Amino acid sequence: MQIGTMVPKPFASQDFLTRRRFLAGAGAALLAAPAWAGQPLVFDHAYGRTVLTAPAQRVVSLGYTSHDTLLALDVVPVALRFWYGPYESGVWPWAEPHLRGARPEVIRGEVSAERIAALEPDLIVATGAGISAEEYDVLRHIAPTLVHAAPDGAYGTPWDTLTLTLGRATGRLAQAQARVAEVHAAFAAAGQRLGSAGLTGAAAYHWAGSTGVFLPGDSRAAFVEEMGFAQTQKVLDLPRGNFFQELSPEDLSPLDADLLIWVSSFDRDADLSALPMRRTLAAHRQGREVFAGMLVGSAMAHGSVLSLPYALDALEADIAAALDGDPATVVASAKAAGLVGQ
Repeated sequence: MQIGTMVPKPFASQDFLTRRRFLAGAGAALLAAPAWAGQPLVFDHAYGRTVLTAPAQRVVSLGYTSHDTLLALDVVPVALRFWYGPYESGVWPWAEPHLRGARPEVIRGEVSAERIAALEPDLIVATGAGISAEEYDVLRHIAPTLVHAAPDGAYGTPWDTLTLTLGRATGRLAQAQARVAEVHAAFAAAGQRLGSAGLTGAAAYHWAGSTGVFLPGDSRAAFVEEMGFAQTQKVLDLPRGNFFQELSPEDLSPLDADLLIWVSSFDRDADLSALPMRRTLAAHRQGREVFAGMLVGSAMAHGSVLSLPYALDALEADIAAALDGDPATVVASAKAAGLVGQ
């Protein structure tokens, strides 16, 4: 049997406020749980309940980004799912060092249940894999299988929730807690340095003639929010139901935040540079645009415990330049992308 390939575009995550409520409420159970005290490890999710009798050691990572989380916990999966990009290993630079020279099997395209069974896993991580209940039923007969919680949606598990969950599943909860705390602390400290309190921020895109914004819940929007920037009210008023919203070409005003980050699959973007309505934005006129190209934009899209700090390190200096109050200050990423002076 082949497991389907509903491949998401390079973006996803979960409602930021829901994530906070989870960590403050139900997530407290995860934080308090021991790594493993000899009791079964129980995980409730959208398709039922998964029970591990002991921490997993041979893990197959079917989620498009879940290998990032496993690698952050020093768990090298026996196989991982290829998403996109130029890296044959399926692992991007922020996670590559954590392979420590290992080369897990890379699963591309449709997933063969027989191929998974041959790997003899004791855990299958299908969180963020977009599998159906029927596909889950096949996988769970091979090995205990984890998927998303019902409220999160197939691609909506927050990075910190996934980290804690896989920390429990692999007997590395203390390490997972430390990783999550480090990332939250890094973003909070960056927000203080940037003076984000009371300011707004937006993560936007422009491709194939379409311009839009990533909505609260998406990993790119969460990247902005983690630093303490609020969404503009016009973004909050947009229809929900997806992780992004295309905007009218005649009205890009929801993007007019104190900080505007353009997320792209390219390192230079002539179409965005020539976009006429971009010139109507105060963020453009006042030099408050930052550009996240292929590598950094992909780190934001992966939205993992490893990739988010990578993106923060790459962009913080540019964000500071954009917010210094002087329109003449050149934001290096915007200049490199061809946005400055356009």
